[in-house]
Amino acid sequence: MKSINPKDLTLIKSYGEQSDEQITKIINNAHHSFLQWRDSSHEDRSQLLLSIAKVLREEKNTLATLMQNEMGKLISEGESEIEKCALVCEYYAKNAASFLADKEIESGVSRSYVMYCPKGTHLAIMPWNFPFWQVFRFLAPCLASGNSALLKHASNVTGCALAIESLFEKVNAPTNLFQVLLVSGKEMQKVISNPLIKGVSLTGSTPAGLKVIEQTSKNLTSTVLELGGSDPYIVFEDADIDNAIENIVQGRFLNCGQSCIAAKRLIVHKNIYEEFNNKLLEKINQLNLGPMASKDFRDELHAQVQKSIQEGARLLCGGVVSNKESAYYPATLLIDINENNTAFKEELFGPVACVAQFSNDEEALELANNTEFGLGSAIFTQDNFRIDSFTSKIEAGCVFVNHFVKSDPSLPFGGEKLSGIGRELSEDGIKEFVNIKTISIK
Repeated sequence: MKSINPKDLTLIKSYGEQSDEQITKIINNAHHSFLQWRDSSHEDRSQLLLSIAKVLREEKNTLATLMQNEMGKLISEGESEIEKCALVCEYYAKNAASFLADKEIESGVSRSYVMYCPKGTHLAIMPWNFPFWQVFRFLAPCLASGNSALLKHASNVTGCALAIESLFEKVNAPTNLFQVLLVSGKEMQKVISNPLIKGVSLTGSTPAGLKVIEQTSKNLTSTVLELGGSDPYIVFEDADIDNAIENIVQGRFLNCGQSCIAAKRLIVHKNIYEEFNNKLLEKINQLNLGPMASKDFRDELHAQVQKSIQEGARLLCGGVVSNKESAYYPATLLIDINENNTAFKEELFGPVACVAQFSNDEEALELANNTEFGLGSAIFTQDNFRIDSFTSKIEAGCVFVNHFVKSDPSLPFGGEKLSGIGRELSEDGIKEFVNIKTISIK
């Protein structure tokens, strides 16, 4: 397991994998920690989360620098990510008690109600692109609901995983409440099949999610999957083009375009198509991006771009590899894509904006929904009737109107179709970690 700096491809550090015996011990320790933590008060859980939030902010620059070294994130973006992690801790510290309060229900007996009980040890399998945020949007509700947690992080951000573990030591968290597993993906079946694992949350590719759901189904282990996306952004003729461009550039190129909810398919009305492309090109040419997370990811993206061009897409900027001794890839703009083009059909996980055009609302909706994914989406229009119509008909877990898609602790997050199952964040997200238990007293 190696961590390699994508800026110059130098080795940061190698990590040895844990043995089967070590992993079993870690899982057992997590279970014993759960047996204590499940009886903790909401006040104790909230205090732990608030303490972690405080340390996150204190170490914001250090942690952002670690992200930059391991996966190429800009320092400013890394600091924003750490701030967001602190916010989600504070959100559940404030709201978990009310979310999980017993719910009285009239049913014809003397008393009936629903109570929300923690399940046990939950496993997170997390990707490298947001190495702290992806973990904390799982971790905060998991702990706030009385569970213990294990993390199997992407191997290239092992330093980030261990940094999170060290935060728990710094706030004197209960021993073994949160632990990191240093294990390769191919060994995860043994972990998932352990009967002490009561829930699995994965953020990653659709193929990885399908493998996990196959494994969790054997024990009927509860599962939350946030998978790939090919988010459509529809720009209608009446849109504020400058606002649309500003939001699309952020939504596509944040984190060097390496986000499941990036603006991956831009679907633009034919009457503003040329103006839109010219303005988008101008904005893209002003960008200064960091490297992608690895040379392999860069090379895979470049192959998709070249194939898209061969299939008829028109390249307006970028699309070249100028430094083979790094993982840099330039901000790229492809236009004139269609439903048969690789840039339309596949998820391009990097700094490539892809533009198609449409003639009417029916065509726009058809193009937006013509994908196996259904994570995020956005529309840009001033027409309230169209807003009402499209927000209900777009096949996605969320629709953002006149701004770009992003996750927020107070809003449920997740997708449909091959973009996943279950929800993270908000009240909906914390209830993925509990047993919803009915009590009826005659």
